[in-house]
This record gives sequence, structure tokens and C-alpha cells, in this order.
Amino acid sequence: MDLQQIYNRLWKDYTEQNPSVKKIYNLFINEGETVNHDHIAFRTFNDPRVNIDMLAKPFIERGYEPKGEYHFKKKKAYAQHFEHKDDPTLPRIFISHLLTEQLSDYVQETVSRILSKSPLKELTSEALIFSRTLWGTPNYEVYDKLREESEYAAWMYAFGFRVNHFAMKVNDFERFNQLESINDRLKKEGWIMNKSGGEIKGSKEQLLEQSSIMADKIDVQFEEGMKKAPACYYEFTKRYPDEKGNLFGGFITSSADKIFESTNQYNGGASGELY
Repeated sequence: MDLQQIYNRLWKDYTEQNPSVKKIYNLFINEGETVNHDHIAFRTFNDPRVNIDMLAKPFIERGYEPKGEYHFKKKKAYAQHFEHKDDPTLPRIFISHLLTEQLSDYVQETVSRILSKSPLKELTSEALIFSRTLWGTPNYEVYDKLREESEYAAWMYAFGFRVNHFAMKVNDFERFNQLESINDRLKKEGWIMNKSGGEIKGSKEQLLEQSSIMADKIDVQFEEGMKKAPACYYEFTKRYPDEKGNLFGGFITSSADKIFESTNQYNGGASGELY
């Protein structure tokens, strides 16, 4: 499988699960914009069987290399981003893992149990990034208890190994080349924006601005029956040149910390306020 095939499979899975994604993509295509993606993001656990190193393998083997690292103390997570050595137009890969060793015994035991239930062949395959919930149908009571301590842990338990989000490259837009205009258009169409830390995270001075919709709440099959849960979201990024004229290529930890909250439970109102 080459890189384009990997991207296509990730995109197919992402758009089929999350109804807003294709609608937003088509919205800007119909406005005449060229839609490319700045980065593709994944989540996982800090377990040697499935940590960042494991999820990064298929990308490393196809020309990517590590570029930056990020520490999220409050969320107890760590991340790295990767860029392609030879083709800067390819999307960055952003992978975070939850530092389960810093969480409660309940979270640690749950993660250990579900990974132990997962087929070793699947865990060691480069197709891990597409593998979803290898541990089978999640239990809603477990999901809810995990969520009380870590929205990240609950999301992983319910959705497993799959792309968490794509981010549109606003630098390639002509008309909608400011995040304010993108956010305003999306709100006009009825989407709820992530307002944690402000609708726009970062600034021109920091060389990176980011915004995102709140994740679609979709039907998820739990052991107790079908329940609604926030799945994945769409992000929008605009990068600015540094003093040498080079576009900033990394991420801002404080902004990414708030973007994580796009998959938190929210009250469903127009404000998108988190529970």
C-alpha cells in the first residue's frame, strides 16, 4: 500500500463515519476553493504495543520523519508530529498517546484489559491505524466511567484505532483565506464550533491559527444498545511565515490542547459548550 492508498483509506473511513466532513469539504469545493489537508491526526495509548512509535511505522517506512514533540500535562498526553522528507506538500502526521501510567488504576486496568483482548497479529500490523476497536463492542458503563476521568481515554475505548481528524489547509484557499470567514460560514450553515480557548486558537504572532467544529455525535453500538457519542471532527489551520519567510511547520501546545476538546461531550446548543 503506497501513501496515496493510505490517505484514501483514511479519508474514506473518516468521511463515512462523520456526516459533517463530506458536507464541509463539498461546501468549500463548491465555493471554488482548492481543498488540501495540513495534517492528519491519530490517538493511541502509551503502551509499547500501540504507542506513537507503532502508529508512526507505516509513515516512517514511506518517507516521514519526526519533527516536533508536545507535552499536554493537564490531559496527561504526549504527541509528536511527522513530516515527509522529500515532499513538503504531503500532510503532516500528528500522533498523540495517552500517558495511562499517570491516570487511575481503573483507567490503567481497563486499557491493559482491552489491549490484551486484541489479536496480536492486528496490533503488530501496519494496518493498526485502520483497525478500530480490536477489543470488540464497548460497554457504555465503562465508557462513561472513563469519560469522568479522561475524555481522551473514553474516545479511544469507543472508537479505537482510526483517524481522529483531518485539518484543512486554509493557506491554499483564495476567498475563505481567514479563519474568521470560515467559522462564520460554518456557523451560518448550522455547525457548532469548538469555543474552548476561543473559536480561533493561536494567533498570527504565534505563526499558527486553528479552529474546528465540534465532533459529530453519532450512533455507536455499545453492549447496552445504541448510544450517541462524539466521534471525529474537522479542523482548519492557517500558517504564517517566520522572519526568514518560511511557513511555520509545527504546532502550538496550548492551542492543540484546546483542539483536543472537539471530541468532548457537549450540550448540543448553538454555543457548543462542553459538559
